[in-house]
Amino acid sequence: MLKALADWIVFEKIGLVPKTHFGEAVDFFVYDIMKIFLLLVLIVYVVAIIRSFFPPERARKMLGGKREFVGNILAALLGIVTPFCSCSACPLFIGFVESGIPLGVSMSFLISSPTVNEVALILLWGLFGWKVGVLYMTTGVAIAIVAGWVIGRMHLEDQIEEYVLQARFGAGSELARPTWKERHQDAFEYTKGILKKVGPFVVIGIALGAVVHGYVPVEFVVRVAGPGNPFAVPIAVLIGLPLYSNAAGTIPIVQALIEKGLPLGTALALMMSIVAISIPEMIILRRVVKWKLLYLFAAVVAVAIIMIGYLFNAVLPAIQ
Repeated sequence: MLKALADWIVFEKIGLVPKTHFGEAVDFFVYDIMKIFLLLVLIVYVVAIIRSFFPPERARKMLGGKREFVGNILAALLGIVTPFCSCSACPLFIGFVESGIPLGVSMSFLISSPTVNEVALILLWGLFGWKVGVLYMTTGVAIAIVAGWVIGRMHLEDQIEEYVLQARFGAGSELARPTWKERHQDAFEYTKGILKKVGPFVVIGIALGAVVHGYVPVEFVVRVAGPGNPFAVPIAVLIGLPLYSNAAGTIPIVQALIEKGLPLGTALALMMSIVAISIPEMIILRRVVKWKLLYLFAAVVAVAIIMIGYLFNAVLPAIQ
């Protein structure tokens, strides 16, 4: 229905010519604007209601006192329902470390929160099917668990900035349980805030995706990063480093690249590198951890993303 509406707006009301570069690019833009923002409003609102049952203090209590590997698993799963990029996940990461939660467990959350974005999960599910969505979630959580555990085994607590360790996060008691009316009011305000924050990235992502969809030749995409290039996945990760966005903002670009012939694993590697280890994200994270831990964090995540990219490219033909 949305596709038919987009076609009507672009080709009937605006009067653009179908099957032209400009017409197809604008049609892609209008369709994805309607589809993605509709999904975003619904998803973020529902997630905000769910998150009202899990305030930060409860999250810290859930992770505190757990055996390290169990804590890695719980932290990675917690990251799924916290729609943060690395910069906005840093305050909670600081609270985890200061309250005595092991560094490796805190790192599992810091990796999972931007990488396994629930908005991206639902969008991938809707665009490419449930098998792709489940595989994305499973592999992203696996990255967070394994990388956090590896970092934890290296005992790098001295690589956390001193002000983090000296901070007093304030344990405090949990707030009174909100009423359903308060939950819905908070969810409404939260959704507006997320749309203001995420919206520009999504629009930019859709615009770039529309340009790719309408103008980038299929032959160019396939030649540079197609199945015939064994180094396509590492190249995609390197391309993502200087970029800055969230997972939702990169989905339209991923969709357009896939339509041009880019393997899904390569496209997802690009998306994950943008949201988890981009240079702007690393600059922000450097305010929390020292260089050695920052380099290790980026290297472990980059290697894991590359492995997942190759995994997707290898197994997707069998599951689709």
